[in-house]
Amino acid sequence: MKFTDGFWQMRDGVHASYATDLRDLRLDAGRLTAYAAVKHVARRGDTLNAPLITVEAYAPAEGVIGVRVTHLAGRRHPGPDFDLPGATGDAAAAVREHGGAAELTSGPLTLRLPAAGGFGLEFLDADGRLLTAAGRKGTAFATTGDGGHHMLTQLALGVGETIHGLGERFTPYVKNGQVVDMWQADGGTSSEQAYKNVPFYLSSRGYGVFVNHPGKVSFEVGSEAVGQVQFSVEDQSLEYFVVAGPTPKEVLARYTALTGRPALPPAWSFGLWLTTSFTTSYDEETVTSFVDGMAERGIPLSVFHFDCFWMREYQWCDFEWDPRTFPDPAGMLARLKDKGLRICVWINPYIAQKSPLYAEGAANGYFVRTPGGDVWQWDMWQAGMALVDFSNPEATAWYQGKLKTLLDQGVDGFKTDFGERIPTDVVWHDGSDPERMHNYYAHLYNKAVFEVLEKERGQGEAVLFARSATAGGQQFPVHWGGDCWSSFGAMAESLRGGLSLSLSGFGFWSHDIGGFEGTPDPAVFKRWLAFGLLSSHSRLHGSSSYRVPWEFGDEAVAVARQFTELKHRLMPYLYAAAVEAHRTGVPTMRPMLLEFPDDPAARTVDRQYLLGPDVLVAPVFSEDGHTEYYVPEGTWTHLLTGETVSGPAWHRGTYGFDSLPLLVRPGAVLPLGADTSRPDGDWTTGLELRVYAPEGIGDFTRTVTVPGLTGAPAATYQVVREGGTLRVTADTDRPYEVVVVGDPAVDVVKG
Repeated sequence: MKFTDGFWQMRDGVHASYATDLRDLRLDAGRLTAYAAVKHVARRGDTLNAPLITVEAYAPAEGVIGVRVTHLAGRRHPGPDFDLPGATGDAAAAVREHGGAAELTSGPLTLRLPAAGGFGLEFLDADGRLLTAAGRKGTAFATTGDGGHHMLTQLALGVGETIHGLGERFTPYVKNGQVVDMWQADGGTSSEQAYKNVPFYLSSRGYGVFVNHPGKVSFEVGSEAVGQVQFSVEDQSLEYFVVAGPTPKEVLARYTALTGRPALPPAWSFGLWLTTSFTTSYDEETVTSFVDGMAERGIPLSVFHFDCFWMREYQWCDFEWDPRTFPDPAGMLARLKDKGLRICVWINPYIAQKSPLYAEGAANGYFVRTPGGDVWQWDMWQAGMALVDFSNPEATAWYQGKLKTLLDQGVDGFKTDFGERIPTDVVWHDGSDPERMHNYYAHLYNKAVFEVLEKERGQGEAVLFARSATAGGQQFPVHWGGDCWSSFGAMAESLRGGLSLSLSGFGFWSHDIGGFEGTPDPAVFKRWLAFGLLSSHSRLHGSSSYRVPWEFGDEAVAVARQFTELKHRLMPYLYAAAVEAHRTGVPTMRPMLLEFPDDPAARTVDRQYLLGPDVLVAPVFSEDGHTEYYVPEGTWTHLLTGETVSGPAWHRGTYGFDSLPLLVRPGAVLPLGADTSRPDGDWTTGLELRVYAPEGIGDFTRTVTVPGLTGAPAATYQVVREGGTLRVTADTDRPYEVVVVGDPAVDVVKG
């Protein structure tokens, strides 16, 4: 929210009170508490009839400093609050007075504020370098003419500093200059609205900021005050955490340790998913024709997804197969599983009035209610739909019980659609604040579904395909980018959303190959196939038209086959990156900033990414194949052709539908599997270690750990280049091949 009218004036009806004079400072074990007047106090009379702002600082975890700013502390706090599983609960900071200032230090991060005089907060790295600061107007509250009360903070932006993240946002990747509101909405990928609002941003200077408020947080990122990131909430208190680096990877590691690390999805989920599409006509015969058609054309398929109309119209959700089109659901699922497939079905958290479950839920108080005690309903999406109240444990268990029936039939995963259109004129079972619950509802919804999957299928076998989320939602993968058009522009905006989400703590992300709305031109579909199959998860899905590759020509079939098989070969490498995301919070799809934080050009690149640490992917966004892409320092090798390009530099080229800039980092060792038919085979059988040693790279040492299907290490290989010799040792007796790409004079020695 903007409060000022230019630099000098306030907007009509707005009055701002800034922390100006430090009046008292208390140092306790692991905590600082400061009391700041909102005007300069020259005499005792100045302390009367004026507010005092309370600022508390502490460390919820190592390398994280929390700041809570409060005006009036007596406001009722009904929740909900973000779950912070990584909060230590103990004092994780050292407090001292030093050089005329008070300091609170946690790990490599220090908060400093003056012990007397004016008021300000400075955040310093381990070397004493200033990361950011809340200066003269940095800590404040503002009242508005409509009776609103807003707490606000401004943190300084350095010259050249770029801001990233804030959830899955399809607007420009660098958030400087933008107004960003945390408010879940079903706005598609072509708007400033977002399905996944995460009040966390990452700075190119090596720190992050998480606003610990699940409701509407308004960010002005170098927009209202161009040298500041301002964030505000309509409340009496505002809490934010500054997260230390110094590298972006370390920031994400600390942030996800605090808010929750992603679960490790099962290996089978990394294969190709095919759906019925949304409003298309389908029955078992249609589904079987799709599945058999993929097999006949040699396109490996891992998961089949049934979208909305597996249930009868007007009855979403009743969790019952439509008997007119699926008279034998258990038998059908068994027949599909005999073909080696996993099964996913579409659900949402809404219960239509015509659903047999409506009366059951209403009678037992399982739905969100109006202040007058009625069931909250509307006709948008489904006629007379009600909203399951996941703040009620009994309602959650009831909903999970319906899903268990489907799991018992043979379903393996759920597409958890919707969860954004949550009303604020309602009453929740646990008394939650409706404004705070609007965004947080998606977290409770996805958590409920993920928990029943883990309980019934076991840890490591649970996977969602979720659309909405907020902070902490990364614990319940996978998430997809929502409704996009079938165009090159929408393909690019989808990627921007995925890059922003990955810098918000989310380890796994997908999108609708070919776009959702409309029918893609064959060129769009084929280009999107390469992008989709070089993402962490890959799904063919559309709205009113099918997405089977042969609908787009023989070449599309060949492209789908080629990149699906390539992804399967990459699984030993890709699943290792997935394990890293699970253990550290570093995502599988990595913006260039993550791997090259010291390269200024890498900070703003938004049309390419690294898949894992070593494979650069630059999707092509044109029919004629002409594209430009950025190559960081070193000699990089094209994975498909063996050609090399050098950086740091921008390059241009033209690519057929069977190719794209797909470059391997110098010195990388890619473990490639031999099985191209499935993503969850035995990778250590017939493994190929492909060592990229372009001429001039010099000596290097790389250790590569190949995980098994559970994520535990299956084999570790150490590769050492010394002069003209490449020595490879392994802790497995499984045979493997070593292929050197680059320097032809290298001799390979095993053992």
